[in-house]
Amino acid sequence: QVQLVESGGGLVQAGGSLRLSCAASRRDSSIYTMHWFRQAPGKEREFVATMNWSGDSTYYADSVKGRFTISRDNAKNTVYLQMNSLKPEDTAAYYCAAKRGLTISTKADGMNYWGKGTLVTVSS
Repeated sequence: QVQLVESGGGLVQAGGSLRLSCAASRRDSSIYTMHWFRQAPGKEREFVATMNWSGDSTYYADSVKGRFTISRDNAKNTVYLQMNSLKPEDTAAYYCAAKRGLTISTKADGMNYWGKGTLVTVSS
């Protein structure tokens, strides 16, 4: 079982930056890959970013490529999402998710555990 707690959301002006954190605690020895999703009001949850198990490859939604960076600190069991050049359309609740196993996914229904989310609001 995995517990995920996101933090770092807030209100920022367009063009600004935020760094989201996802602290993970595990109660088993399973391997998990970590992902970020977001959900804007009235829209479906969508994939944002992930990284493979070894951490040497990252994957991003086209809408955030070049602006967002996913990273992790294994010693702190924490995954980060650095968000730069934020746009009003980035406004959403951002969720950290864990998928059991070595493979990654861009599908929300492929995740096994979710955090409660952190809200990001970008003003124009």
